[in-house]
Amino acid sequence: MSERITRAEVEHVARLARLALTDAEIDALTEELGAILDHAAQVSALDIADVPPTSHPLPLVNVLRADAVRESLPRDEVLDAAPATENGRFRVPRILGEAP
Repeated sequence: MSERITRAEVEHVARLARLALTDAEIDALTEELGAILDHAAQVSALDIADVPPTSHPLPLVNVLRADAVRESLPRDEVLDAAPATENGRFRVPRILGEAP
C-alpha cells in the first residue's frame, strides 16, 4: 500500500466511534489496521478477469428431506395436552397485564 494509515486517522475514527483508547491501544491499532489495509490492497491488485463469479467456493447440495404431506395429530389430542384452551384453540396469556 502506498500510504499507511496514520495515528491521527486512527484517533479520528476512534473519536467518531466514541471509543476511549489508550496511547498503547492507538499505536497497536495503527499497526493492525495498516496490516489489514495492506492485505486488502494486495487482494485488490489480483488479476481476476478470468475468474467466474461464485456465491460459494464449494458446490452445495441441499441436505434437507423433501416436503411430504402426511397425517398430523388429531386436534383434540393436541388440545388435551395444552395447559389451557378456548374455543378449540390454545389459550395463552395476554402479553401485557394478564397473569398466566
